[in-house]
Amino acid sequence: MSEQPRKQVNIYTDGACSGNPGPGGWGCILEFGPHRKEMSGYVAGTTNNRMELFAAISALGALKEPCDVKLYSDSNYLVQAFNDHWLDSWVKRGWKTSTGAPVENKDLWLILLTQTKKHHVTFIKVKGHADHPENNRCDALATGAIEEYRRINSPGEEEKK
Repeated sequence: MSEQPRKQVNIYTDGACSGNPGPGGWGCILEFGPHRKEMSGYVAGTTNNRMELFAAISALGALKEPCDVKLYSDSNYLVQAFNDHWLDSWVKRGWKTSTGAPVENKDLWLILLTQTKKHHVTFIKVKGHADHPENNRCDALATGAIEEYRRINSPGEEEKK
């Protein structure tokens, strides 16, 4: 019995942080055929790299079945970790960098590794803040999430303006 072909999904992700660390936001777009889904969220005290990873985790976690995924990101950190096999090296060294320091964001890398095992994921680097409409939209989702965080956590600030 032959295996059913997997759905082809395009994912676009971006993370943002106001201060590093500071309030952060993430945004992602999932596209399957004519279907499009946008998601975003925020985290109180975080870093830009964590938000980049969280966007990818959130997008892959939204998939309901194994898919062939092209994941587009402007994050060298995310894309190179997979394409340049940084993750393989970190795992072999017991989650240590080439200098022997602990790998940052190990908690999120472990979740992302679990997510990528469910799908066939190709990571594709795009230039950030350029003429890439989906990346620009993800950036707007991420920065909008930070604005939402500030609005919720700074009540009365709007009235002062």
